[in-house]
Amino acid sequence: MSKIILTGDRPTGRLHLGHYVGSLRRRVELQNSGVYDKIFIMIADAQALTDNADNPEKVRQNIIEVALDYLSVGIDPSQCTIFIQSQVPELCELAFYYMNLVTVSRLQRNPTVKTEIQMRNFEASIPVGFFTYPISQASDITAFRATTVPVGVDQAPMIEQTREIVHKFNTVYGETLVTPEMKLPDNAACLRLPGTDGKAKMSKSLGNCIYLSDSAEDVRKKIMSMYTDPNHIRVEDPGQIEGNTVFTYLDAFCQPDSFEKHWPEYPNLDALKEHYQRGGLGDVKVKKFLNAILQEALEPIRQRRKEFEKDIPGVYEILRKGSLCAREVAAATLADVRRAMKIDYFDDAELIAEHDGIHTAFLQGQQIFLCLLYHFFDGSFRFFFQELCYFNYNSSLSYRYLFCI
Repeated sequence: MSKIILTGDRPTGRLHLGHYVGSLRRRVELQNSGVYDKIFIMIADAQALTDNADNPEKVRQNIIEVALDYLSVGIDPSQCTIFIQSQVPELCELAFYYMNLVTVSRLQRNPTVKTEIQMRNFEASIPVGFFTYPISQASDITAFRATTVPVGVDQAPMIEQTREIVHKFNTVYGETLVTPEMKLPDNAACLRLPGTDGKAKMSKSLGNCIYLSDSAEDVRKKIMSMYTDPNHIRVEDPGQIEGNTVFTYLDAFCQPDSFEKHWPEYPNLDALKEHYQRGGLGDVKVKKFLNAILQEALEPIRQRRKEFEKDIPGVYEILRKGSLCAREVAAATLADVRRAMKIDYFDDAELIAEHDGIHTAFLQGQQIFLCLLYHFFDGSFRFFFQELCYFNYNSSLSYRYLFCI
């Protein structure tokens, strides 16, 4: 079986460091690993519309922003298929069929759905499209026969629900769909990068993001205002590492040579943490160190983005070609699903032949019966016998011939 990845993002804004450490950086590594036969990366605009139906322009404008972020971090369209979800209508049809395999109560128990509903204050006024987006996500994954789906820990329940749908479909209709496996980030700090304000999640709506496209000065300002230990008031005070956003970011971005390049006073991150915990190390110095590390990581991304921004039509052409390729793959899966569900009426030669045979046999029986009636009422059994013999010889005997004797 081919090894295939499906992953993607909702185009509701520019991508940020949370996306980068949670998935984008890993995607580039997987792309360059040579382990996977195909990688599909989806810009999930249809899914974004489930809670932005009244603001389609927001989604429309961010398609190009997400595409530029993809290309700037190193995703290569010659190695990956980047496509737009709404341009692959087969995904909607698959989701429609999968809806018959999932109950409302099961969707209500999905932890990710619960959290997202609370975060958006939907309460009882939940758009149906948003409520059923785990089913839509299942159609996205299965359409491309994905064996691996890189996700953050918060998306794990979604993959589990996809696996349930696959199991149910294959049980009812026969082995057709591929069961996907999830791939979580290796670095524990990358499972969920907090916002700059110390809140659990970096979120566009909370305004606590560092964007991949931010200028160097914007990045510096955001780092210098970052949440640390509220009890670490004076330099000599012992500092807390747990829950300290600056150190969480250092865990996610610090490289083996970072100290040699930017702070040779310390051999490694553990030594820096130990000094901070015993006191005598100010937050400003640690933040300046983090700024140096992040600027080093983000500068190549900013430069690549500038190059791609010079040819926006070329970027849209990448998306167009990717969407055509994605649609071809999804159409093949949809054909298999229709066949398994026995709704491929026009392509089922056996079904057509079977009904054609039944219909022919019915007509033959009808013609014999008419012959019998005609000759019975005519009283001529000899002519009936002749007609019957002729009918057996030529089954295409017409009603007109019968009634003109």
